[in-house]
Amino acid sequence: MAVVIPNLKHLRACEAVLRTGSFSAAANEVFMSQPAVTQAVAKLEAVLSSVLFDRRPEGVFPTDIGHMFVNRVVRMQYYLATGMAEIMRSARRQHGQTAKLHHLVTSVQLRALVAIAEAGNFSLAARSIGVSQPSLHRAARDLEHLCGVPLFEKASSGILLTKLAEILVMNTKLALMELDQAYDEIEAWKGGRGGRVAIGSMPLARSAILPAAVNDLLGQFPDTRISIIDGPYRELLFALRHGDIDILIGALRDPVPVEDVVQTPLFNDPLAIVARVNHPLMRKETITIDDLAACAWVVPRLGAPTREYFETMFPEGGLRPQSVIVTGSLILIRRLLSTSNQLTIISRHQIAQEEKYGELRRLPFALSDTERPIGITTRKGWSPTAIQSDFLARLTDIGRRANEIW
Repeated sequence: MAVVIPNLKHLRACEAVLRTGSFSAAANEVFMSQPAVTQAVAKLEAVLSSVLFDRRPEGVFPTDIGHMFVNRVVRMQYYLATGMAEIMRSARRQHGQTAKLHHLVTSVQLRALVAIAEAGNFSLAARSIGVSQPSLHRAARDLEHLCGVPLFEKASSGILLTKLAEILVMNTKLALMELDQAYDEIEAWKGGRGGRVAIGSMPLARSAILPAAVNDLLGQFPDTRISIIDGPYRELLFALRHGDIDILIGALRDPVPVEDVVQTPLFNDPLAIVARVNHPLMRKETITIDDLAACAWVVPRLGAPTREYFETMFPEGGLRPQSVIVTGSLILIRRLLSTSNQLTIISRHQIAQEEKYGELRRLPFALSDTERPIGITTRKGWSPTAIQSDFLARLTDIGRRANEIW
């Protein structure tokens, strides 16, 4: 996560100036001199190339950019405080002694923590952020000493994080994401780049709704930076919770697997058994479960909703197909179906193009209780930027239209 991290004490000073409306009052709160607070705000304004406060005889007043920036700073501090609070509970410290533990951490320590988490090695981590290995090692150990609990463990594969360190990394990355979004909001306010949208996409979204939403957004905001990550649900959920992606699109889970995400349904997705157009079963008037079990199948990995449905159709110890290919590649599944007599269970939305051009077709075999909700998963408490909100609105509209069609 390549985010420029200003001095954290300067950020706290900036927030205190907005809240108190005074440089001197802010200085008392953050234990700095008034000239130091004034200088801290000036340095931030230089980094942002923006004026954060209007200095007038009657007082100090935040500009529009000042309001936007400090709002993100407050959210950033919340995540840092949340991560440190878990450290405090584990270390069983007295609350009065460490209530402001997150005020003692430095930006250098946070950069070191995230770099080690992502690299799993001190040498690679140091190289990734452009510092010497001794400097990074010292920052990591200083943070560990500040926290009073072990954060790193040596392993044959490199450096492993303790459970507490993983919690701290997650909250640190969410804090840095707030800072990144602050930069985007300021640039957008000044008429610059459109901002960033990072999307985690499962197979159905990639074929059914994501291309339409992305093209729609870029048609109006061509300078938007869009990144799309695909992968298994568990990996994408991890990325979402750590701030590496903003939005996860695909099949919703029931129940919600963790408490810190929110699911929003877009449309219902019916499943079907699919084969090539000239599959022998297409000529049968009545297809039985025995007919299906006699065929070769290609199915997704364990954990995918369609794989779960396949397992309910052919439970262990019962009637099961002898040939089953397992793959997470939708491209490979489509190719195998079109060039063989294999079957699969797949979303009707995912084969819409193949049906249209006469390549694949649904078997006339009714599947019961197969409608699953497709939707958006976001972090609880997430505050999207304007461009992210715009993208969410486009997704919602496309999802509504998909419901009407199907």
